[in-house]
Amino acid sequence: MIQQLLDLFRQEARSEWVRLRTLITLRWLAIAGQTGAVLTALLFFHLQLHVGLCFFAIGISVVFNLMASFVLPENKRLTEQQTLLTLLFDVSQLAFLLYLTGGLHNPFALLILVPVTISASALTLGSTLIISATAIVLITALAFAFVPLQSAAGNILVMPPLFQLGIWIALVIGLLFLSAYARRVTSESFSMSEALAVTQMALEREYALSALGGVVAAAAHEMGTPLATIKLVSSELAEELESNPELRDDALLIKAQAERLAQILRDMGQTGKDDLQSKSIPFSTLVQQAAEPHKNRGIQVHYFEKGKLLNESSEQVPFVTREPEVVHGLRNLVQNAVDFAASEVWVDIEWNDTQLRVIISDDGRGYPAELLGRIGDPFIWGRSGRKTPDSARPSYEGMGLGLFIAKTLLERRGAEIVFANGSKRSSTLGGAVVTATWNRQDIEKSKSEVRAALGPNQPNPN
Repeated sequence: MIQQLLDLFRQEARSEWVRLRTLITLRWLAIAGQTGAVLTALLFFHLQLHVGLCFFAIGISVVFNLMASFVLPENKRLTEQQTLLTLLFDVSQLAFLLYLTGGLHNPFALLILVPVTISASALTLGSTLIISATAIVLITALAFAFVPLQSAAGNILVMPPLFQLGIWIALVIGLLFLSAYARRVTSESFSMSEALAVTQMALEREYALSALGGVVAAAAHEMGTPLATIKLVSSELAEELESNPELRDDALLIKAQAERLAQILRDMGQTGKDDLQSKSIPFSTLVQQAAEPHKNRGIQVHYFEKGKLLNESSEQVPFVTREPEVVHGLRNLVQNAVDFAASEVWVDIEWNDTQLRVIISDDGRGYPAELLGRIGDPFIWGRSGRKTPDSARPSYEGMGLGLFIAKTLLERRGAEIVFANGSKRSSTLGGAVVTATWNRQDIEKSKSEVRAALGPNQPNPN
């Protein structure tokens, strides 16, 4: 709970969200409500009010709104300082009107919470504290200084002191609670929107890389024939230029370079063809491909199938579709394990008749206990739980985005993600463990679908 409160006050909301049109519209609604309340008190309840001063206070808001509408464009987004001053005006205007109409004895006193809530939703912590402190000071002043409400018969309408104290306490607590709650929700929404934007960028990159393999294969196939022609012509020229050694060497150089380029294209074509084939691949192969970028980073990555080393297993691994979301999600999970492992990472692949599961564990320190329930949320600062470089990885400073992206992408493809501590393969029973589980019927490809996906792959003619 304490950690959540600290996070709440560390986070900064954006201060340029509010459009002038929004505040103008809200203020017109407030003006209409205030006018209606004053007229109702006069005409229906026959209360004695300082009518001139009440409408003067309302008129100030009208003038403010008209000036803002004519001087500035309505679609203007206010700066931090402009929004702060506008909300301070609203708080002060409402407090003055409440002073004229009974102070805290007026049931509409709770409306003073509105500007504070807007500030907590749209402004930074400093501005929110200024608005909140001003509102609390004004509420306290209204508890002692106000013009009492009087009935037509001259009776003073006031609450007992105990009730008045309760109203003051309720307003102060409500102000603090609503501002903290609004700030928490807004900060989380903003963080989530930023993190989702990063996730979308990562997913688009993975889709682009997946499509690139097919383009490479097509290019390699199309350039094969011209290169074969170049090699043939250069060979014939070399034979005809035996009497001219310099020109013959040039022809042989052209032939050698053409052969080298043909070999490069063959390798690229095979990679592209493999990519086309891997639209439906064994699940263990997909996991290995996802972890490929992190296998040479000084940490040993071991693969197991149903408890046996991958190269020793004879099990028939389920075939799955090579989805970019699954590849990128698993890659981020492996990266996180490698980043924090002491020396080893274990990737266990398990399945039964109904489920397919990947368990990624390491021999590091594991997730901090206070953050374990929040793993997978964006912008939590690394495994150390603070915005400082991790002591085990001095150059590492994480924000939780990698695990958030992995969790989001894998859950989009039907996975259930569980984060825990205590690797069974680690000798110290420490380390982090993340488990991704799918229903087999949602991710597995049947044999007929696999054959259809592979198709008649034609060999490169060169």
